[in-house]
Amino acid sequence: MKHRLLAAALAGCALAAVGGGPVHAASDQLWISVPSETVLPVPAAGGEASERTLDVRVTHDNTENGVPAGRLTVDVSEIAAFAQVSWPANCVPESTVRAVCDFAGMPPGTDSAAAALLGLRALPGAELDAAGYVRYSAVAGELTAYPAQTRITVGDGPDLGLSQAANQRDLRPGTNTRVRATVANNGSRAVDRTLLSVYASYGLRFLERNSNCEYRDHAIGTSALCVLDEAVAPGERYELTSALQVGRKALYERFDHSVLPYSDAALEEARGGGTWTPGTGPELDLRPVASRQAVVGGEDLDLSDNYRTVILDARNTADLKVTGSKVRGAAGDTVTARITVHNRGPAWVASLGAGAAVATVRFQAPQGTTVVGWPEEECGEELPPSEEGPAVPTYFCRTPIHLHDKASHTFDVRLRIDEVVRAARTTVETLNDDPELSIRKFDPNLRNNSAPIVVN
Repeated sequence: MKHRLLAAALAGCALAAVGGGPVHAASDQLWISVPSETVLPVPAAGGEASERTLDVRVTHDNTENGVPAGRLTVDVSEIAAFAQVSWPANCVPESTVRAVCDFAGMPPGTDSAAAALLGLRALPGAELDAAGYVRYSAVAGELTAYPAQTRITVGDGPDLGLSQAANQRDLRPGTNTRVRATVANNGSRAVDRTLLSVYASYGLRFLERNSNCEYRDHAIGTSALCVLDEAVAPGERYELTSALQVGRKALYERFDHSVLPYSDAALEEARGGGTWTPGTGPELDLRPVASRQAVVGGEDLDLSDNYRTVILDARNTADLKVTGSKVRGAAGDTVTARITVHNRGPAWVASLGAGAAVATVRFQAPQGTTVVGWPEEECGEELPPSEEGPAVPTYFCRTPIHLHDKASHTFDVRLRIDEVVRAARTTVETLNDDPELSIRKFDPNLRNNSAPIVVN
């Protein structure tokens, strides 16, 4: 299923700077991070309009610099005719449509600071075609941020949202756990049915396969699509509980779920042409927390809070083992050396968030040989600077982002034998301290993470 997530794209290139010294505009750049757009629902029947919040942050590129405290200026003049603004305590209004907000400095090593949390609510009688921008500027010391803006519109429709469930750490394989979240409708119209999409990674299992859900198992986990028949009116909140088993192979797991107003078209899009199997257990239901009557219908106004990810890490290990190979040939021959990364378990290993390789192996060509071929999508060459003589290239090969227990991944590297050197060898070894996925943290035996390639 396609999910539209609203995010501000930040880019920039940090130049060299002296750590801990004063901030220089030439060595750093200040940015304003805000949602690109948001929709304000009109008041629901018999109630008031729901409030939206705009979380405004300032960031900078060069974390070796410290950035002093600064000021954010917010201009809401374009939306004043149809929206009410609530200013936080750190913002001092200069007029009814403009305020200046103080934000804290950013010491070296930090890249962002909270600047303002603005509340917005559609005024009674706001027109559905009303639109305008909230505009921002910021300064901190010698740094001036590029201006930023958020487009504000008014809409009439449901707005389902999921609360963020807490991440869970140090779970024991073989035990059960639950992910609890709240489904809320913050819009102006009710939803008569909800489409719930769920993904549980390979190390997790659904304790029940509910009869109002259909399931699809795949290489990295299980997906489910559920049709929930409880109507969700504006202001209404329901508890949604997912019961899971932490499998014996669990290590770095994730649980994704999202909600949309149900439609036949949304269900078909979510199926994506795959084969799904109906569950046979009891129905999965929403448990009401609050209630209000409202008009039904319409598309979801704001999809930014419809999708949530929960991290569930298990107390487990996976023993990676590297094997090399022995090859033979005459001068001028090209031979193929095989490098294999084995996962001896018991856990599978996956980097489902950062998308890092399970293992990166490093090696150089054995004496008397030249690397002339490698899997280009998985391997790359780095030439370190060398002032004396030719630089010796180092090669890095990366496995996929997941490796099942008892599975392996092999790289075929082609070597040209330029000169026969008896028992020429090189060592292939894993990089054990990748910050995105540290092998050292889950592998109990690093002694078998290196192996030789021997030629002749």
